[in-house]
Amino acid sequence: MLTESAMEGLRTTLEEERESLRSQLSELGYGAQLDYDPNFADSSQVTAERGETEALVQNLVASLGDVEHALEKFGSDRFGVCENCGQRIAEARLEARPEARLCIECAAKAR
Repeated sequence: MLTESAMEGLRTTLEEERESLRSQLSELGYGAQLDYDPNFADSSQVTAERGETEALVQNLVASLGDVEHALEKFGSDRFGVCENCGQRIAEARLEARPEARLCIECAAKAR
């Protein structure tokens, strides 16, 4: 079981990660219409850049969702509990990935 100090450290880590993800999304123009020059000579380059940016934004949004979900669980006894089997997630896994929803065994099976 995690100590109160360890839990506070994980919460701080998650809050910092949330702010970092929000900042990255803001820098990419998430929530705003992304502008690409339609008159650019190499339209395939624009298409490739748009695809890369959209993929990056999707990954960041998914990560942000995981972080926010983990932070929501702090208000209850659900933080650090596997959402699949209900067992406690190992402290080492939470230190590496505090937003983890699954224990290492369930995560391995999910792959």
